[in-house]
Amino acid sequence: MNIPFILSIVISYLMAMLAMAFYTLLERKALGYFQLRKGPNKVGLGGIPQPFADAMKLFTKEQTKPKFANMLPYIIAPMTSLILALLLWSLYPFKTPAYFIKFSILLFLCISSINVYTTLGAGWASNSKYALLGAMRSVAQTISYEVSMSLILLTCLLTHYSFSMSHIYYSKSSWTLLCLMPIFFSWFISRLAETNRTPFDLAEGESELVSGFNTEYSSGSFALIFMAEYANILVMSLFSVIFFTSQVPPYIITEPMLILKTMTLAFLFIWIRASFPRMRYDRLMNLTWKTFLPLSLSSLILSISLMKLSL
Repeated sequence: MNIPFILSIVISYLMAMLAMAFYTLLERKALGYFQLRKGPNKVGLGGIPQPFADAMKLFTKEQTKPKFANMLPYIIAPMTSLILALLLWSLYPFKTPAYFIKFSILLFLCISSINVYTTLGAGWASNSKYALLGAMRSVAQTISYEVSMSLILLTCLLTHYSFSMSHIYYSKSSWTLLCLMPIFFSWFISRLAETNRTPFDLAEGESELVSGFNTEYSSGSFALIFMAEYANILVMSLFSVIFFTSQVPPYIITEPMLILKTMTLAFLFIWIRASFPRMRYDRLMNLTWKTFLPLSLSSLILSISLMKLSL
């Protein structure tokens, strides 16, 4: 048994869960100040233990069991969603990792693509028309934005000549920023849609779908779904920094910069939620098929051309 390997995984997952918990507190505090109120401030010192109080409340509540639900997939879907979100954290680009994943980008694409099945499974297993409708809208939205997201990622990989996330982060390409910055905005908006965040939270449109695919979930299973959502937000912010802003001069300490840029992107998710209303569904789909897809294809062709010129 490889003890350092197992210990490294356990510590990574614990730190990811802790970061996710305090990110929910940051969101509630930030939204409070955006709306000219205080946010959570009653539990403990300044509301700092609020995430733990929420976790205790949710996991000690009674678990509802819908009479007509398919119980096995109904229970497994939230657990699988959180497991997949935590698996992405094992791709964190350490300088001296306990294990190396040579094709970590491919693993990232596989795991992020499987995520949609947990949403579909949760909606279908609930055996509710509202939940199924929300799940189907989420599947269509995720698959649509996955296309342009994959093409943008291909552009990034062409500039770095690597499928390894560690290699990409510690590389020092000089012309990459020039090519990648214009399409970074398309990538970021696609990430908002992939994680079902405002203004693309059509999968859980409260006013239209009675909370969407998670209508029949409560207590612990409800908590698992949203723990997975917030863990995905943080890890996608981390990967966005690695893919698009990895050109750090050697004299800058990379780890604090990585954390700072990741938290800046994660805060943008909150800021956008406080600023924009939910999009109409037809405009959401038109945005990816009529705008992001041509833009990502054009950037891929441009990247190939620049790569040929640089050889």
